[in-house]
Amino acid sequence: MSENPAQGDWQAWLAEHGPRLRLIARHWARSDADADDILQEAFIRYWRHQRHLPGDPNALIVTSIRRSAMDLGRQTDRRGRREQVVANDIETVTLFELPDDGRHTVLAEAVAKLPEDQRSVVVLHQWGELTFAQIAEQLDISVNTAASRWRYALLNLKKLLAETLHD
Repeated sequence: MSENPAQGDWQAWLAEHGPRLRLIARHWARSDADADDILQEAFIRYWRHQRHLPGDPNALIVTSIRRSAMDLGRQTDRRGRREQVVANDIETVTLFELPDDGRHTVLAEAVAKLPEDQRSVVVLHQWGELTFAQIAEQLDISVNTAASRWRYALLNLKKLLAETLHD
């Protein structure tokens, strides 16, 4: 990989070197899909910011692939920990698994009273079965914001249901 792609066509350069670079990405990835994401992120980072740097372009892009893999791994781990905390919340499970004795209507009414941003996350996560990452993408928000809105929505629902069921 001696040719510096700075003067060449990026599509031709990637077509020539992409399969080898994907193998490198796959080494650090948890799945084939992750390897594709890693390679894409690394190539964009390289092409935009590093291709004009002196030195061996191979070393630069391999370093970029490794860094992208570490970034993706950290993101995936953080998301998994956040979702596990929510999944372990027993009150959450019982909140949405009410017996069909009229309380479903009460729950639906309580969800309707939530602020729109919280209601959207509840609907997408609970009934749409989307992960917080998927919700974040759908709503164009961060994963942390999606998880926070979920937690606030649960707190609000518990208060609304306590008020309604005690009336």
